[in-house]
Amino acid sequence: MKNSNFMEVTFKALSVNEGFARVCVASFCVQLNPSVDEITDIKTAVSEAVTNCVVHAYPTQIKGDVTMRCEFEDDTITIVISDRGVGIKDIEKAREPFYTSKPSQERSGMGFTVMESFMDTVDVVSNSFGTQVKMTKKIAESKCEVVS
Repeated sequence: MKNSNFMEVTFKALSVNEGFARVCVASFCVQLNPSVDEITDIKTAVSEAVTNCVVHAYPTQIKGDVTMRCEFEDDTITIVISDRGVGIKDIEKAREPFYTSKPSQERSGMGFTVMESFMDTVDVVSNSFGTQVKMTKKIAESKCEVVS
């Protein structure tokens, strides 16, 4: 029998909600019995993805929503962070280390690089109706047993 579970949360694209997203994903991941390093990696990647939504998705004063869906099957967690913002014009360019579309805001341009460093896979889909970042990570010694 496969062990699986999921959760989804939607929140405003505000910088204060980046910490909320980290706590949510960490709480959900506890079921997989991750190491401290694994949970730190996941929280860092989620933080970068949510920060990208906050900074780039909604350039006007009106902030839209960010949705985070987390699910696991057996020992692999999948996290999808999505927004309905303006999208990324050039995904390949945006994924280059140190590239930032907002140099005046002293952004480092390392968001995608950090996500790729801490997760097993990072896939990005974007258009003028929003962006979706899908990340996966295998938990080394998961001992999850979901009780139905």
